[in-house]
Amino acid sequence: MPIKAILTDIEGTTSAVSFVFDVLFPYAREHLPQYVRSHADEPAVAAQIEAVRSESGEADADVERVIDILLDWIASDRKATSLKALQGMVWAEGYRAGQLKGHVYPDAVAALKRWKQLGFDLYVYSSGSIQAQKLIFGCSEAGDLTPLFSGYFDTTSGHKREADSYRRIAAAIGLPAEQVLFLSDVVEELDAARQAGMRTFGLARHGGALDGHTTVSSFAAIEPAQL
Repeated sequence: MPIKAILTDIEGTTSAVSFVFDVLFPYAREHLPQYVRSHADEPAVAAQIEAVRSESGEADADVERVIDILLDWIASDRKATSLKALQGMVWAEGYRAGQLKGHVYPDAVAALKRWKQLGFDLYVYSSGSIQAQKLIFGCSEAGDLTPLFSGYFDTTSGHKREADSYRRIAAAIGLPAEQVLFLSDVVEELDAARQAGMRTFGLARHGGALDGHTTVSSFAAIEPAQL
């Protein structure tokens, strides 16, 4: 079956890991406490505060305790959906203020534009919230790239190392998994996608190989039409 859609990871794949760890995480760590204090009564933020209480098992945690929990989760890079949602809100303010610009590798920008022109549908699957994904691509150093994408998926579709997550995504896209190409820099994610029936390409931008998967160092080396 020919490839009809391309599903890509962000961190380490389209974008530098250092952008997340050296720019986004420190920004969230610095600005999240005051953001939560200032917006705690707003429905969207209040819902995430409740989710933090539930996930942490601290149902009676006050706002300051919730902030401490969130900062601990940032420090441990915990993939908590509530944390990702709140980080996305903080980052949105930073992007709007011009304090943040999303990093996307130039080879990824060029390839995504070329693939879109060739008729491939493009999707994103990242552990970061859908809001955060749209911000990285919408406020990128290369301009607004969101028109290239047909949809976004995050951990609400399931964890990235579980095959069922990729089955859900294929169903949401409306294609057999065999017609979806998944790109990532993490072998366990590639394994899970393959178990679901997707085709895979591994990105190893600094060299090396992702065992069991065709591995390249640049998007320029990927030709979906030839698969």
